[in-house]
Amino acid sequence: MPVAPRLYKIIGPSIILLGLGLGSGEIILWPHLVSNFGLGIIWAAVMGISFQFFINMEIERYSLIHGESIFVGFAKHFRGSSYWFIFSTFVAWIWPGIIAVSASLLGALLNIEDTKYLAIGLLLIIGLILTLGPSLYKTVERFQKVLIGLGVPIIALITFLVSKSTDWQALGRGLIGIGDGYNFIPSGLPLFTFLAALAYSGAGGNLNLAQSFYIKEKGYGMCKGTKGISSVLSGKSSTHQLEGRTFKMNDENKARFFAWWKIVNQEHFLVFLVTGAFTILLLALLSYASTRGIGMNIKDLNFMLSESTGISQTVVPFFGSLFLFLTGLMLFGTQLTVLDSTSRIMAENVVIIEKKTDLNSTYYIILWLQILAGAAILISGFSSPVGLVVTGAVINALAMFVHIAMTYLLNKKALPRELQISLWRKLIIFIVWVFFGILSLWAVLDGIAKL
Repeated sequence: MPVAPRLYKIIGPSIILLGLGLGSGEIILWPHLVSNFGLGIIWAAVMGISFQFFINMEIERYSLIHGESIFVGFAKHFRGSSYWFIFSTFVAWIWPGIIAVSASLLGALLNIEDTKYLAIGLLLIIGLILTLGPSLYKTVERFQKVLIGLGVPIIALITFLVSKSTDWQALGRGLIGIGDGYNFIPSGLPLFTFLAALAYSGAGGNLNLAQSFYIKEKGYGMCKGTKGISSVLSGKSSTHQLEGRTFKMNDENKARFFAWWKIVNQEHFLVFLVTGAFTILLLALLSYASTRGIGMNIKDLNFMLSESTGISQTVVPFFGSLFLFLTGLMLFGTQLTVLDSTSRIMAENVVIIEKKTDLNSTYYIILWLQILAGAAILISGFSSPVGLVVTGAVINALAMFVHIAMTYLLNKKALPRELQISLWRKLIIFIVWVFFGILSLWAVLDGIAKL
C-alpha cells in the first residue's frame, strides 16, 4: 500500500460526483418540490445525500484495497453482473431530461421557444469535449472544478440577496420536518417525484459506482499508477489492465490503509457531503423565497422561470438572467459528466464480457450511441423535461437498491476481515438499503394502481 498523501493532493473525484448531483436533484427536483410544497420536506434532501456519502465510501473501500474498479470485483463474485449493469445503466440514463432542461433555460435567455434542437446541439458539444480532451479524467475533473468553483459562490450570493429572515427560519424548521401546515410529508406530495428527488440527492443510480473509476484514475491507494481512458483523436494510445492488485496483510500496510481511509473520508465528506448539502439548501431556499405560493404545475419548468423573474424583481434584472445562464450551464455540466460516467460503466462491463475488446474505442462508441439515442428521443416529441428526469430517477432508485446490496456482499467476500465495514456503518447501509427498497416497491405499486 502506497503512503497516503496530504488531503489537498487527492481532491478531485468527489468534485466530479458532486457535479453529477448538482444538475438533477439540486437544481431541478428539490427546488421544484419546494416551490409547490414549501421547505418542510428539505430534511429528506439532507438525509438523501448523507445516505449517498456512506454508499460511496463502501464503493471506494473496494477500489482502494484492490486497485481495480468495483465492476471487476462484481464480475469475479456475481456471475452475469456485467449484463445487469449494462442494461440498468442504459435504461435509466438514456432519457435526455437533464440536457432538455438545460436547453429550456438557455432557450429562455435566447428567446427560443422550441428548444429540442438546442438540446441536440448541446449533446453534440458534449460529445466533442469528451472526444477531443487528451485525458478523459482530467477533462471532466477540470471542467467540474471550474463550474462548481464559480457556480456555488454565485448561487450563494443570489440567495443571500433574495431571501429574507423568515425564509431562513422556514429552512431551519424544514431541516427538522416542520412545514407550512404539515410535518415531514405534505398531503398531495407526488410519490414518484419525491422518490426521484431522494435518488438524485447526490449522484444516484449506478452513477455512484462510477466513483470507483474516478478514484482509480486519481491514483488512490492500490490504484496508484493505473492508466485511464484517453482520446481516440488526441490522446496517447495505451493498453488497459482492468484487474488490479492488493497488498500483503501486515502491520505497516494496515496502518497505511487506515491513513488512506481517513483522508478519503475527509475528502468525500467535505467536497461531496458538506458542499453538496450546502448547495441543495441554497437552491431550495432560493426557490422558496422567489416562487413559494405561486402554485406552479408539478410537470413544467415555469417554477425556474418564475425564480428568474422573482430574482430580477427583488434585486436587478441582471441577476435573474445570470441565474438562468448559470443553472443552464450547470445542467450542461451534469449531462456531460453523466454521459462520461454511463459510457465508462457500460464500456468496462462490455470489456469484462468480451475480454479482447479495446476499452478506449468501446467507450467512445457507446458515448456517441448514447448521444444519438438522446437526440432521437428529443426529436420524437417527448415534451416534458421534468417528466424525463423523474422517469430516469425512479429507475435509478431501483438500481441503487440492487447495487447497495451487491457492494456490501462483495466487500464481505473480497476484503480481509480487519478492513471490512464497521458495525455502525453496516447498520447505516442496511437502513439505506431497506429505505430504497420500500420506496421503490411503493412507487411501483402506486404506478400499477394508477394504470
